[in-house]
Amino acid sequence: MNWQLIGVVVTVVGIILSIIGAKHERKGDEPPQLVQYGYLAVIVGVFILLVNFFSIAAAMLIFVVITGVIWVADKCVLAKKRQGARPADWVEYGRGFFPVILVVFLLRSFLVEPYQIPSSSMRPGLVVGDFILVNKYAYGIRLPVLNTVVIPVGTPQHGDVMVFNYPKNPAINYIKRVIGLPGDTVEYRDKKLTVNGQMVTADVAGPDEYAEGIYMNPVLRVHEKFENKQYDTFVVPDQPWIKEDQVDSFPYRENCRYDDSGFVCKVPEGHYFMMGDNRDHSADSRYWGFVTDEYVVGRAFFVWFNYKQLGRIGTVIR
Repeated sequence: MNWQLIGVVVTVVGIILSIIGAKHERKGDEPPQLVQYGYLAVIVGVFILLVNFFSIAAAMLIFVVITGVIWVADKCVLAKKRQGARPADWVEYGRGFFPVILVVFLLRSFLVEPYQIPSSSMRPGLVVGDFILVNKYAYGIRLPVLNTVVIPVGTPQHGDVMVFNYPKNPAINYIKRVIGLPGDTVEYRDKKLTVNGQMVTADVAGPDEYAEGIYMNPVLRVHEKFENKQYDTFVVPDQPWIKEDQVDSFPYRENCRYDDSGFVCKVPEGHYFMMGDNRDHSADSRYWGFVTDEYVVGRAFFVWFNYKQLGRIGTVIR
């Protein structure tokens, strides 16, 4: 889907609606509905365009700054000049949107951020269509946009389900499980996971399957115990442990050794090694490398909605 084109179209439609609406007679204090729809379309369209070039956080910050400037200018200068007359439409909308956008920006930056599961890479715990909440302060209070930790609160732990910026394209968020911490040695051989010489306990629970479109994928469900975390994973016994032709070059690639039965990776300082729970259907650190701390978004902890599977609402992410 070409979001840039959609943003341009929505913005242009909004401008046209605003121009046409401005020619209609105003009834009372409210501007004509076409003007209201036009301004709303312009805001949505510009936001879509900004997200194409910046992160969502950066786009929201730009809106906070612009509407904040309008709000301050109206309070300090414009209100006095108009002497009781109604403000221009752009001033009214700017100052009206400012507190709403500011509150959403602060909540999303420092408390919780919503995220939708886009793929089956974290099955069985998370399924396509899950809307989840991400704890933004679990790994430290971070500056919006820059994502630099200013108040250390906590750090990622083995087995955490973490949302982060995809290293190959930081504008995209990924979700995987933390397998390796800075300085760890991670080994995955014959589909057995070992961290710092300690094999992660894995008990086969039995055969399972899940739907992917019109197809059913047969898998083996495995129950893992990783330090104080317990969760289920999926593996496909007759599939290779990795598709070697899909392994990219990445920073610190020299820290990893691949062979026919598995790999060993030494996690660099300030980085994490991530893997999906659906081990044979997950593009993760095995393929594109380590996640630097500056790309950490937060810890996933709760499923708040899934319109196809309402029974999943309220699921706590383990």
